[in-house]
Amino acid sequence: MPVELDPLLFGEIDPPQRLLMGPGPVNAHPRVLRAMSADLLGQFDPEMTGYMEQVMALYRPIFGTKNRWTMLVDGTARAGIEAALVSLVAPGETVLVVNFGRFGLLLTEILTRIGARIETVEAPWGEVVPLGAIEEAIARTSPRLVATIHGDTSTTMAQPLEGFGALCRAAGALSYVDATATIGGMELAADRWDVDVVTGGLQKCLGGPSGSAPITISDGAAEHIFARRHTEAGIRMKGLEDGQGPRIASNYFDLAMIMDYWSEKRLNHHTEATSMLYAARECARVALGEGLAARYDRHTRSGRAMAAGLRAMGLTVFGDNAHRMTNVTGVHIPDSVDGEAVRAMMRDTFEIEIGTAFGPLQGRIWRLGAMGYNAMKHKVLITLGALEASLRAHGFVLPLGEAVPAAIEAWDSAGVGETA
Repeated sequence: MPVELDPLLFGEIDPPQRLLMGPGPVNAHPRVLRAMSADLLGQFDPEMTGYMEQVMALYRPIFGTKNRWTMLVDGTARAGIEAALVSLVAPGETVLVVNFGRFGLLLTEILTRIGARIETVEAPWGEVVPLGAIEEAIARTSPRLVATIHGDTSTTMAQPLEGFGALCRAAGALSYVDATATIGGMELAADRWDVDVVTGGLQKCLGGPSGSAPITISDGAAEHIFARRHTEAGIRMKGLEDGQGPRIASNYFDLAMIMDYWSEKRLNHHTEATSMLYAARECARVALGEGLAARYDRHTRSGRAMAAGLRAMGLTVFGDNAHRMTNVTGVHIPDSVDGEAVRAMMRDTFEIEIGTAFGPLQGRIWRLGAMGYNAMKHKVLITLGALEASLRAHGFVLPLGEAVPAAIEAWDSAGVGETA
């Protein structure tokens, strides 16, 4: 007998209009969604390759770089991470991972699959790794690559990176930074930090959908990657020489071939994700149109206001105050409260999503984000008001009406750069 299909399968997608105030993704900017509805083009159409060149130019200031090789990897932010690591590291090479949360562990996971020899320098969740400890670990391990997260949303901590690249370069090591959670919301300074490769994603501070990973690659890292170039037979072209190094273990994430695709060679490596390129282009246009300094200040104000409002409820903000990300705030769940029940009420009653946590912090903290299109005063205030009502409904005694005024005062207070 034929299987009957659920009639709902044939209905239009009509998701609830939810305010996403967790650690990401966040609500996409309407301009980005409109850009994604534009007509598709052939991958070698001059209009399409022109858009690719525009994307490269738009993302250089966002990464804080003049790197020629600034482009997109098609896939979620993790695609950028994996492309960077598999293209920089050969099996058996030593990598030092700066680990202070879930995403440092992710780097270790990917590197294990590559077959790298992994060393770590670590800090407890809620802290960052001092530069001196990184320097000592580099001297001890002599790594080929040093890899770190910039902002780890699992712990809401931001690793300081001034001087990081110089330490790596002095030791003859390449450097990699995952800036998925901070690109477009906290300053990136790839050139000033002297780092080789930085990757990001659209779905957090850039206010776009997940599915495209901006990346920037230094000339030195590009030379290292091209030394491993082994172009697949079906797209080999005259004048394209293979490198003498070990073949990059992934075809899809082979940055040597992806870079040749984004170059004037236009190597037919894959079909560019056209709608996601439109999205990435518009994310960058929105950010640069606002002005990066103003955008970073808006995220700082949002984080400061969120923390002030949470404290005014009598809650304890999580982690090292001096190194908190501006765009995600962790807060301890009161012992007397069912954290998931509060999150459910926030979602079901107020249509607001806040985040839970991972690993050793699971069930211990909530994570509240104010990023991109959602890093706005009124959205922070609405979220705090809903959390206050939800906590009260679940028996938590708190000073009513204090959170929103405290947040307004913090938003308007002087001291750009503070994270409260």
